[in-house]
Amino acid sequence: MSEPTFATLVSRWYERNARDLPWRKPDVGAWAILVSEVMLQQTPVARVVPAWEAWLARWPEPRALAEDTPAEAIRMWGRLGYPRRAVRLRECAVAVVERHGGVVPDRLDQLLALPGVGTYTARAVAAFAYGQRHPVVDTNVRRVVCRAVAGEPDAGPTTRPADLVATEELLPVEPAAAALASAAFMELGAVVCTARAPRCAVCPVEATCAWRASGQAAPAGPTRRPQRYAGTDRQVRGLLLAVLRDTTGPVPHQRLDQVWHDDVQRARALAGLVTDGLVEPVGPESFRLAGDGPPVPLP
Repeated sequence: MSEPTFATLVSRWYERNARDLPWRKPDVGAWAILVSEVMLQQTPVARVVPAWEAWLARWPEPRALAEDTPAEAIRMWGRLGYPRRAVRLRECAVAVVERHGGVVPDRLDQLLALPGVGTYTARAVAAFAYGQRHPVVDTNVRRVVCRAVAGEPDAGPTTRPADLVATEELLPVEPAAAALASAAFMELGAVVCTARAPRCAVCPVEATCAWRASGQAAPAGPTRRPQRYAGTDRQVRGLLLAVLRDTTGPVPHQRLDQVWHDDVQRARALAGLVTDGLVEPVGPESFRLAGDGPPVPLP
């Protein structure tokens, strides 16, 4: 009898140990999975779960969001971070309605053509919503493959074509098994093969891991320098958005002036929000969330 493959070992571990996350339930559809993948970008799971549940309760299908305003999407996003994702998700919903009759497409090329859907998200939806065989590669997966196969302590900062190839080579041929393996690789990197404190003793592939066999140690410090938040333009943008989210209609410039003491930095942050399509001027002295008005029904 042949030895179980890398994917088989990790998939068996996943089936016994996977976290109970709401978007992993069998009856969750492609739209809900797409929303979860967008929300999970650069955001911890614990913060995403309540936001995802509230979002789907309000907009259970793409058409419901597409027929609402960008401003409401921004408000609903709240303090989840990187609010441009909310606008792009609504643009995605509009495209799904206009191009695909309100149904998230199952073809990879059509997913990639949606606004705000990139290489990772398109493959994640194709695999996790439609059970297709695609390499789904995020930071966690790259770390697992880099360590277990290449014997290196960590992967680079961005996904390269070579990462997709290396991950695809590990996937089973059968699509459903490949989709399960993709989820398993990701989970292993998130909770066991972590960047700074890997739990090798409970790893299902410890015995065959090239990195463990090499005797190399994990990186001593964080693989990426933590981003400073206090005092940055990002903090000021968040303060400005908080005022605008809590107000329906235009907000006078004088009220926005109160949120931050540095006039130059505040003006720069506000201009950035306008450029990003999150805020729009109303006359010479007021601002509001983008599209903050009555929704316009789609055809």
